[in-house]
Amino acid sequence: MRYNAAMRFPMILLGAFLALAGCATPQSVPDTVTITLVGLNDVHGELTASDERGGLVSVSAYVDALREVRARDGGAVLLIDAGDMWQGTLESNLSEGEAVVDAYNALGVAAAAIGNHEFDFGPSGPRAIPAEPGDAPRGALRQRAREADFPLLAANLIDNTTGETVAWDNVLPSIMVETAGIRVGIIGVMTEHALQTTIAANVHGLRVAPLAPTIIREATSLRDQGADLIVVSAHAGSRCEDFSDAFDTSSCNMDGEIMRTASALPTGLVDHIVAGHVHQGIAHIVNGISITSAYSSTRAFSRTDFTVYRDGRGLASRLVFPPQPATIAEGATYEGIELHPDPDVVRVASQAAMAADAKKNAGLGVTLSAPFELVPDVESALSNLMTEAVLDSFDADIAIHNVFGGIRSGLPAGELTFGDVYGMFPFDNVVTIHDISGADLRAIIARKAALHRKPGFAGMRVVVACDTDGMQVTLRLDDGREIADTDTVRVVANDFLALGGDDILTPAIPPEGLDIDQGLPLTRDVLVQWFLENAGTLDPAQFQTHAAPKWTVPDIMPETCTANAVY
Repeated sequence: MRYNAAMRFPMILLGAFLALAGCATPQSVPDTVTITLVGLNDVHGELTASDERGGLVSVSAYVDALREVRARDGGAVLLIDAGDMWQGTLESNLSEGEAVVDAYNALGVAAAAIGNHEFDFGPSGPRAIPAEPGDAPRGALRQRAREADFPLLAANLIDNTTGETVAWDNVLPSIMVETAGIRVGIIGVMTEHALQTTIAANVHGLRVAPLAPTIIREATSLRDQGADLIVVSAHAGSRCEDFSDAFDTSSCNMDGEIMRTASALPTGLVDHIVAGHVHQGIAHIVNGISITSAYSSTRAFSRTDFTVYRDGRGLASRLVFPPQPATIAEGATYEGIELHPDPDVVRVASQAAMAADAKKNAGLGVTLSAPFELVPDVESALSNLMTEAVLDSFDADIAIHNVFGGIRSGLPAGELTFGDVYGMFPFDNVVTIHDISGADLRAIIARKAALHRKPGFAGMRVVVACDTDGMQVTLRLDDGREIADTDTVRVVANDFLALGGDDILTPAIPPEGLDIDQGLPLTRDVLVQWFLENAGTLDPAQFQTHAAPKWTVPDIMPETCTANAVY
């Protein structure tokens, strides 16, 4: 029975009267109940286990174990996702995320926030961005929403035509769910930078509202409706390094977006945030709000146990766990329960794996003598290999690529397969070719150097020097010719960059982006074809030498150096 504080006193008196009369009293009901909140974030299509990634198959075993624990004490488990669910693996991408939605339906996910990569597939079907009049730019996302047994949440995603939160089938700002007699309000929001980190053509006509005011609006409404707990699923994040004390935030980046957002909320309005986006770990309490994030790609899941009053008084206590590893060793147990993956999730994952295996295991005729490691924001053999292969495939002067974020994994030593390349490039970005001025190219490089970022490129060498006049940038093509400001340079990039993604080509592109030729192939397919045409053995030393670096930049640049950089 659900009762409020005003009902408790007469009920106690009645129990005492019955006892004095010699009658048996009913077993008393505890005045609190435990709700275990399991958080997922940035799953990126990981259905099956690999390396340190447990996959949704392994996650299902932990969720089922926790449900058994809570069934014993009358509590419940609530499973929530913080976005970037389905884009990233061949198993998921072949169905444009349908396999992940099927797995989430089997898992019993209560709600999921929309992340930036939910937009990546664009229209339903093979095209990554709309090219024909009938192509819906968010067709794949909206189809996945219709297939989900749980709502997708996007409280701060605004339709510019109406000025209101998007009104799509099964996409809501927030929901109220009741479990074990406890009313839980769940709000979904995304990073304010979400639309700059996906394909611009697929988010045209949308904008993202600030997080804190949106959360306050929705949380206030949910409290007015009687919510006992308020949980935010936020595709926005930060990072912490030490998880030994949830109240000790000294190892956390408090300037991170989700930390700033939590600090700006009224105390007591929100109880918990499931965070994501930046692929880091959090298990801390900020401004009275517990925040969890479990890295990415099912390396872990987050867990928080809430003890909640049954009479509407809200939260009694909570226990925040460090990120919980999602892998399963043979004979492993969790909370004393032997771990067994959920058979329905296994079935979904197995079907997706079978569809992907034949394509994934296809050899490309290339053997790598050593791994090509992914090293973000520094020149690497991997970024050089990728950009040189693209440049070699087109009539252009240079090729440029967003290494940080645009390349998702390195390449292992041994025989190279299509699956290896797919893991490196899970995004369906098409190649684009553009003519830009030498002055704009110089401004691009100066801006990135000032921000200590080094996008990958091929076809030129960059020397950045500092003197009393500020930053001096010299650009030379591989044949030794210096690029003058009045020169026109033909650049190979991808549609994500051409439409403003990652701010790489700023200020060379207009706000609306550059024109995209839909007749050009996917970047991934270009690389696959290059490998097929260049069969043999490749070594990292072929693509990176300390004697001839592509980037020559001072390790430390004083303010006098960056003052004249355009950014």
